[in-house]
Amino acid sequence: MRVDTGDLLERARVFATQAHQRIDHRRKYSKQPYDVHLGAVAELVATVSDDAEMLAAAWLHDIVEDTPVTLEEVEREFGPGVASLVKELTDVSRPGDGNRAARKAIDRGHLARASPRAKTIKLADLCDNARDICGADAKFARVFLGEMAALLGVLGEGDGRMLAKARRVHETCMARLRGQPEPEASRAPAYSEEQADQRRAVWRQMNTFSVRDLARPLRSLDADQPVSAASALMAASGTPVLGLRREGRVEGYVRREDLTETGACDQVWRPIDADQVLDNAAPLSAMVQVLTRHEYAFVRMLGQIGGVLAREDIQKPIGRMWLFGMVTLVELMFVERIRERWPDGAWQALLSPGRLDKARLLRGERERRGQAAELLECLQLSDKAVILMEEPDLLVELGFRSKRAAEANLKELESLRNHIAHTQDVVSHHWHQIARISRRFDEALMDHPTPPGRALP
Repeated sequence: MRVDTGDLLERARVFATQAHQRIDHRRKYSKQPYDVHLGAVAELVATVSDDAEMLAAAWLHDIVEDTPVTLEEVEREFGPGVASLVKELTDVSRPGDGNRAARKAIDRGHLARASPRAKTIKLADLCDNARDICGADAKFARVFLGEMAALLGVLGEGDGRMLAKARRVHETCMARLRGQPEPEASRAPAYSEEQADQRRAVWRQMNTFSVRDLARPLRSLDADQPVSAASALMAASGTPVLGLRREGRVEGYVRREDLTETGACDQVWRPIDADQVLDNAAPLSAMVQVLTRHEYAFVRMLGQIGGVLAREDIQKPIGRMWLFGMVTLVELMFVERIRERWPDGAWQALLSPGRLDKARLLRGERERRGQAAELLECLQLSDKAVILMEEPDLLVELGFRSKRAAEANLKELESLRNHIAHTQDVVSHHWHQIARISRRFDEALMDHPTPPGRALP
């Protein structure tokens, strides 16, 4: 474990900045690199504390939620103290836990049990987020400030000066909004019954898959067994992780890299956290969300933990089918939005003659096979994206902060689809994209109890 308190803060700054930069993570409204927010939170914390672990955690507070970095990686790099703070600051709710209000209540309960140090960092985070949101988005600010008020009610153990500052920021933002008119509700797009049926069919198919389809059996042994026994079992089974039993029940685990000492396994015991455990009937989206936070997810079978999942399991055939279903839903949505905006086929003027000719050739081939298809449906994903990017207001509606962000996301989406289709590695380069699409679709389903039609990566 690489922990040197002398340069802890600088290493955390570099590590966090690079992790967010790798996915081109930016502030939603200002479009600044995300490390601007991380630095602002760290500076606020520094006004009330010189605790090196707290300042490091301030830089790292969003890294597990927003990048492919796991809590275990944070622990390896910065030690258990920093990792514990980051864990306290990481949301534990899953999209399947309910709508936004239900999920926020779960995460608020998690923060209520956090340490005073973690609560201080969260107060600083709220201050910077409130200023950013209230200055740019009056509609969402009303939602955010209501959630912030509820959070302030459970963060009272944080530093008193930071708590007072957060309350002042909240009051200032509320006063600012009182002088602004209520924003009009956005109009939901109208979809035909045929379009809705297409989405429902894809969504139903995706939800027939569950974690039991991808989980591997979890080998286990008693926690008082020697480390040498665990090493031998791992070597024989080829597994990088073993469950550890106490009184006949798996309650912890050990990884191959943990077996560097002699003695009993319970000396290198890692507890299985509640947010790492999934029922075997849980949807694959729940698996993705757990593995965004942790290296391993554990599967409960017949009341006991008996299975294990890692990120690479999503690359099994059923996982690839599920991923392809999500990409298909995104493409269906693209087609719907283009039809709605250019109902008379005027979108053709936005593509080059060469791209249109390729679509016509594909349509001709489909018609030869007796498959009816309109020209729009024969476009490549990149062609559909080119059309959508011609309308700035449509990009905003679809959740993109700028044309540049749309280009980057859509290019990555096409790369993900190609990797899925050609059975290439989708985990190493696309995990954050998989997590983002999965979360958006699940949240859309919970917040609007019809199959998702507007969610985007």
